[in-house]
Amino acid sequence: MNAFMAGQSEPGAEQLIHDWNDSGRAGSTFCHGFAFFDETLRDGLQSASGRDPDIGQKLELLHLMDRLGIHAADLGLPGSSPRMLEDCVRLCQEIASAKLAIRPACAARTHASDLKAAIEVAQKSGMAVEIYAFIPSSPIRHYAESLELDQVLERSAEAIDFVVKAGLAVAYVTEDTTRSRPEVLRTLYRMAADHGASRVCLADTVGHATPDGVRNLLAFTRQELAATGVSMGVDWHGHNDRGLGLENALWALEFGADRVHATALGLGERAGNAPMELILLNMKLLGELEHQDLTSLLGYCQKAAEALGWDVPINYPLVGRDAFRTATGVHASAILKAEAKGHAWLADRIYSGVPAGMFGRGQEICIGYLSGASNVKYWLRKHGLEETPGLVEAILGKAKSSKHILSDQEIQEVVEAHR
Repeated sequence: MNAFMAGQSEPGAEQLIHDWNDSGRAGSTFCHGFAFFDETLRDGLQSASGRDPDIGQKLELLHLMDRLGIHAADLGLPGSSPRMLEDCVRLCQEIASAKLAIRPACAARTHASDLKAAIEVAQKSGMAVEIYAFIPSSPIRHYAESLELDQVLERSAEAIDFVVKAGLAVAYVTEDTTRSRPEVLRTLYRMAADHGASRVCLADTVGHATPDGVRNLLAFTRQELAATGVSMGVDWHGHNDRGLGLENALWALEFGADRVHATALGLGERAGNAPMELILLNMKLLGELEHQDLTSLLGYCQKAAEALGWDVPINYPLVGRDAFRTATGVHASAILKAEAKGHAWLADRIYSGVPAGMFGRGQEICIGYLSGASNVKYWLRKHGLEETPGLVEAILGKAKSSKHILSDQEIQEVVEAHR
């Protein structure tokens, strides 16, 4: 006999779902105090197919980031243009005036002009802006740009000193870290520690890393930073060229990064960055963001798509049009049976590994060539229409003779004709 027919009317999640994801885990494997760093307004804007949003759209995105509990955001590269400088100042002012919890940061090359522009943002806004100063660290970049290690060390030290003297925190970004030699990174980390950098950022600039690379690099970095005797944070900044952006970001948090970078919808240069919404979604489902309300995730992604002129793929997880839609008869039947038991929780999970309601969406049942009577009955009920004799068959007949999912208008036409 089914255990739930024997008096257990309200089974819990642990009784209905055996979670192999948790097998072998003894509590959280993530470091305590990890943080999320939003790069949408800097790295996201580097998408060759995107556009630079107007300041109003940037402000809306900033508020959505804050609402989601994202800890910090790169507001831009103020040294790139007067407009970018002005926008960075305005965004900082908004954080202050609206009393947002999100912390501001700006990116800068280790060039005096970039550093001065980033410091100007802090001075004009009155905000303590964290400055991410970046310079190449890999042999391929050094060869292509005719850079010697001594030059990199000198420029880096001068940049860190310049920012520290201005009273601001500096994160030292080793560009192309995942293709850099350990002896070079060791030298650069010790220089950064000696000159007062508060963080180092490991950049998978060209999306080269695999999870093994993430593990190896973070273990090495943690060991080298410990040897300096200076307490420094560790960021992970990953790109998606191999399609591993999301996976690498999650592994980075488990392997010792305390701050991970990402963008809305994974927007960014080439194949983009790690997607912020999917990192948050997965951390929520792993039980790491138990009290964090993520029902604004959909709005955050929609605003980013609108602001940057981006078309979200229809099958994109969480946000895509089809993410929670089904037109398959057996799936619709299972959802309806779950709803009939009076468990919204059950209906939202029976055919979905992601509970739509947790993230501001809902399950959708459509009618198409693979549908059954359950799909039609569900649609009629949702639209407040009576299930009159022959109507279900008429709609299903139309669906079976079509090569696409029926639109609401097409279904209404069948309803009207049947009347």
